Amino acid sequence: MDDLPPYLAVEILSRITDSADLGRCRIASKSLNSLTREVRSVNLLCTLSRYLKSRSPATKDHVTPFKAIFNNIVGIAQCLKAISIGVDKSLGNISYDDVDDESDYLYLTDVGFVKEWLPKVCGDLGKLSISDFWIQSCWRKSQILSLISSSCNSLMELELKNAWLSVDGLNPMTKLTSFTLEFIRLEDEDVNKVNDCFPSLPVLNLVGVGGLKDPKIRLLHLKSCFWTVSNAPLSLTIVAPNLVKLRLKCIKPKSLVLDAPLLSDFYLSVEEAYDFRVKEFRNLENLHLESSSLCSPPWHVSICVTSLNVGPGAWCEVENCFREGGLEDRNALKELAEIVANLVVRDIEVTLPFIFSILDKCTNLSDMAILFHPKGDFRVASSLIPRCTAYRPRVKWRWGICEEFKDTWVSVGI
Repeated sequence: MDDLPPYLAVEILSRITDSADLGRCRIASKSLNSLTREVRSVNLLCTLSRYLKSRSPATKDHVTPFKAIFNNIVGIAQCLKAISIGVDKSLGNISYDDVDDESDYLYLTDVGFVKEWLPKVCGDLGKLSISDFWIQSCWRKSQILSLISSSCNSLMELELKNAWLSVDGLNPMTKLTSFTLEFIRLEDEDVNKVNDCFPSLPVLNLVGVGGLKDPKIRLLHLKSCFWTVSNAPLSLTIVAPNLVKLRLKCIKPKSLVLDAPLLSDFYLSVEEAYDFRVKEFRNLENLHLESSSLCSPPWHVSICVTSLNVGPGAWCEVENCFREGGLEDRNALKELAEIVANLVVRDIEVTLPFIFSILDKCTNLSDMAILFHPKGDFRVASSLIPRCTAYRPRVKWRWGICEEFKDTWVSVGI
């Protein structure tokens, strides 16, 4: 690499996926040693192998502490734009009994540790990601949000994982465009601080965030939201007039309120919601519904979608509604062009008329895909195929088996 133009060498060094290799580059070449000061990105991950070596009596004295490696790399860099530091997911399998309760060598959201390096890079930093070691962070409440918000005025993307976070002292971050919390215990039970301090936020991801009681997301500029609720709060509310894409997974909220008139792509997974209220979706095009008991099935909501993906729980419930009284709202179905149905056939004499009823109401339907549950009776399920194709031959039919990670299509384009 000594023969490469400096700008190209810096670009390569900035793209190294494991910044521990930067130290090796510094030793291998004098020119690379000087160029490592110009890297724009640092990505350092503590692997399971490194962790085990640092714990073993035979090798721990020969292993450089993880935080020391990171401080050394950040200390020589002069123009960092992005930082990612964390522990490998495999460390999540470590038992609490195998870790010293007082240890903090992998407590990465420790304010004392972050203060050692953040002031050196905060001026130009645009992206920051910290994935903590849960065993050492879960019982230590961190004030890192206050530190980051008061130091990083240019930060645009912030991602924090596996930590207990306080919102005390959190300052507004008006330039932030993406905020991700994953497996976090958050001391903001109604997310009021999030609403107040990120008023211009367009992208919000809350994955497995605990500590919420009655969360109400009210963000006027939010366009994309991914929210998986780790516990069962009494109610969930989203008020986002510019929201376009929403992926929401929750358990059993008593109330689910959604005010997002511009929503076009909606994935909803909910075990049960006694009160499901939405305002009219004027632009909804794609709807994916997973539910074992939803008191307001999608046909009863004033929506016009072009693509609908229905999970097995939701299909069973709406099929039961059909059995009890039929489908009342034709307007919710008339614009549909594509349907993907995940189902378990329990009674073909109910399922088949239900499918026929949908076909009659979906006058613009061109594609219909049915994924059968692998534990279902394939002899019964397979008898659906010729009867459906004969009933609506102009529709393009697909048949397959619903798998956990990847669906298997048996027949395409009948």
